[in-house]
Amino acid sequence: MLRFAKLLLWAFAFLITLSLPGLLRLTAFANSQSATKTQESSAAVSAGNPRRNEYVGTDACAGCHSEIAATYRLTNHNLTSSLPSSATLKGNFAPGSNTMSTVLPDLTFRMDQRGSNFFETAISGERPHNKEQSEAIDVVIGTGEKGQTFLYWHGDRLLQLPISYWRDVGWINSPGYLDGTADFDRPIPPRCLECHATYARSLEASLLSNRYDKSDVTLNLSCERCHGPGRQHVEKFRPASAANVVSDKGTGTAGPHIVNPAKLPRARQIEVCGQCHGGAGKDIAPAFSYIPGENLAEFIELPAPDPKAAVDVHGNQMALLERSRCYQESPSLTCNTCHNPHEAEKAAPTYSTKCLGCHEAKSCGEFARLGEKLSENCIDCHMPLQSSKVIVSEMNGKQVSVQVRNHWIRVYSNSGGAQ
Repeated sequence: MLRFAKLLLWAFAFLITLSLPGLLRLTAFANSQSATKTQESSAAVSAGNPRRNEYVGTDACAGCHSEIAATYRLTNHNLTSSLPSSATLKGNFAPGSNTMSTVLPDLTFRMDQRGSNFFETAISGERPHNKEQSEAIDVVIGTGEKGQTFLYWHGDRLLQLPISYWRDVGWINSPGYLDGTADFDRPIPPRCLECHATYARSLEASLLSNRYDKSDVTLNLSCERCHGPGRQHVEKFRPASAANVVSDKGTGTAGPHIVNPAKLPRARQIEVCGQCHGGAGKDIAPAFSYIPGENLAEFIELPAPDPKAAVDVHGNQMALLERSRCYQESPSLTCNTCHNPHEAEKAAPTYSTKCLGCHEAKSCGEFARLGEKLSENCIDCHMPLQSSKVIVSEMNGKQVSVQVRNHWIRVYSNSGGAQ
């Protein structure tokens, strides 16, 4: 049981990492990435989430909010999961570049494209008596900016494949997998999908079950994951007239029957992001039932880390931000102070203008040495990229760690440690 719990933690941790900054240009919009239909069925209601029929899908939002829809489709959130294709898969499937060896000479992996389908195959034993296990890549998680991992369906069960892709490495064992093993049995529970899909209807009440209705799975993160169900809002404003068209700039009043996170109290605003960026957590209510503006603690258990405990740079950006003096002394500072969720992420140094809204360059201890030039990049000094101790993969006997930006805003030494 302990091993099973550790495997689930590894799976969830890596999936969250893949959703961090990255741009993947696609022409398809969120709902065209659906694994299947987007409408909510009466079966979904019986599965313990009676509010599913209040959701209308991103296309309904795009009818009025066309400008926001056009930029949102380029964001990590919209591209956090997809169907496999030559456009969405970033690994090299060409012969000569599509294999991965392990510490065991008689176990290798091969990634193939067969027509429009893609596969991972484990090859064990010596020829001519070697054996193969091959599974199709059914779902792609991640944009590829940092990496991608892959899921497959075994009947109605969703599982992770043993080989992932990291941008700077290539094919690599999925985090938590022992090098030299071919494990196709890691389950994907609802808590993993909550941060990489708009909805997936569970077939069992267990919060650890990986059985889903394949006809009721919608990939990507839609508008309603942050704004709540939109049916009443859409019905209120359609047919639209010049007098009641909703502002498309995203900064004004959202209108009735819809959540505008910017209008929520700060604690509720942070929780909208915290449902995924607040740590692995544990569902205490049916997955996908949280609506922004409600108390997240009633849906997902996210234990606060001990104030003296180290928090890994991966997965719990919310806790790291809350430790920051900037956050503690700025009542209005939220995630959206820097991040516009409707637009693709920009290069990290460009966010320095946000810092200079409160801080003067001359107050920095490095000003005497660097002068005004230091105002071009506050971020890499005060929010450095650091190696995660949680997201670690093995490859040919070596450990490889992903780098994630630390959201604890403070003064660091040149080695990356706090001063």
